[in-house]
Amino acid sequence: MMTKSSELISTLDAAHERIEALARQQVAGMALPELVAAGVAEAAAMLRIMLTAEHKPYASDADLLELWKTLVKGLPHWNTIRDNCRELVYYQNCLNAERADALPAQPERMVIHTLRHIFLYMRSYAEQNHEGKV
Repeated sequence: MMTKSSELISTLDAAHERIEALARQQVAGMALPELVAAGVAEAAAMLRIMLTAEHKPYASDADLLELWKTLVKGLPHWNTIRDNCRELVYYQNCLNAERADALPAQPERMVIHTLRHIFLYMRSYAEQNHEGKV
C-alpha cells in the first residue's frame, strides 16, 4: 500500500522526469517560445501537485502566479519559489510582447534551471513534511 507521502514523492519524481526530458529537448535546440510555454505549464503542474497535497482548492483555469498565490496563503515558506514563478512568467510576457531582447543571457538554460529549483524545493519540502502521512 502506498502512503500519501510516497504518492506525493512519486508524483513529484514524475515531474522531475518531465523536466529532464525538457532539458534534453532544450539541448537539442527546442525553440524558446515552445520551451517557455512547456516550462510554465510544468511549473503550474508542480504547483497543482502541492496544492492538492496541502488540501488547498484552486481554480482549474488559474495561471501560474494565481496558483502560487493560493499555495502561499498561510504558508509563507512558499515565498521561496515566488521569484522562480515570476521569472517564468516574465519570459513568457517578453516573448508574447515580441521583446526577446529583454530576456537575460541564455534564457533556454534558465528555464530548465528554474524548473529544477522549483522541483528541488518541493521535493525536499515533501520529504520533510509529508513523511509517513497516510
